[in-house]
Amino acid sequence: MTLREIISTILLFVLYLTLQILIVRNLVLFDYGFCFLYVACILLLPNELSQTLVLLIAFATGVIVDTFYNTLGMHAAATVLMAYVRPLVVRVQMAQRIQEARVLFTLQELGFAEFFRYVIVLVFIHHSALFLIEAGSLSLLLPTLFRIGASALFTTISIVLIQFFTRN
Repeated sequence: MTLREIISTILLFVLYLTLQILIVRNLVLFDYGFCFLYVACILLLPNELSQTLVLLIAFATGVIVDTFYNTLGMHAAATVLMAYVRPLVVRVQMAQRIQEARVLFTLQELGFAEFFRYVIVLVFIHHSALFLIEAGSLSLLLPTLFRIGASALFTTISIVLIQFFTRN
């Protein structure tokens, strides 16, 4: 990565976290759909970063969100799980693109369908872990499944819409 790409990635990271903590935190649809925009910090990282660095960034991101949400590690655990599964999802969904030296995970680079599939799968994994940890038991399974579905769709649509309005 060049210095310019590193600086722009750090600025996007700060922007997504600031948006999550100050604005998006208060967006809730019908008590079921929550938007966790901060996961885009991990989803949009370049493919060339090492897995260890991605996991450390995911943990730091989760801990920052946990600090402001007062959730004692739930976001950190879900974000690290999402970052851990990310290479597998990339390998399965984008087998031909991986052979290219450099893959950018943006809407402009991947196209709408491929980007949407990539985001929805990883967001669904993140939200499943987050809400199942929050529920703590299977007695609340049905409301938890509704929350997972509504929140994953809300978050994915938000990330895709933001990608529509950003440039490379």
